[in-house]
Amino acid sequence: MEWKLDRTKPVVPQICEQIYVGITSGELSPGERLMSVREVALAAGVNPNTVQKAFEELERGGAVYSVRGSGWYVAEDTAAAKGKIDGIISSKVAEFFEDMRRLGISAERVKEFVEGYANE
Repeated sequence: MEWKLDRTKPVVPQICEQIYVGITSGELSPGERLMSVREVALAAGVNPNTVQKAFEELERGGAVYSVRGSGWYVAEDTAAAKGKIDGIISSKVAEFFEDMRRLGISAERVKEFVEGYANE
């Protein structure tokens, strides 16, 4: 997994989001062992404590589980990850449309741009 983090935004939610995407895209399979906290920290260039917090948040959300002394694993039921991705998408779309409203851009103009990008 390649880690793409925006250092101007909180890192924990970004790590969680990338793992959710990995699960929902099939890059990470149910029952698959995740990279260790240290491996992710090195690969992503962040503090291991940050990765630990992200993994714990993922566990609270039901997307992963830990096995003491063995590591972190993708949950068998991927519904939690899919639900989180749907929530992230909804939030980003709502933010986008709020920005467009603030800029005075009509829904028709936004639609033209979206269709243009979708056809690329």
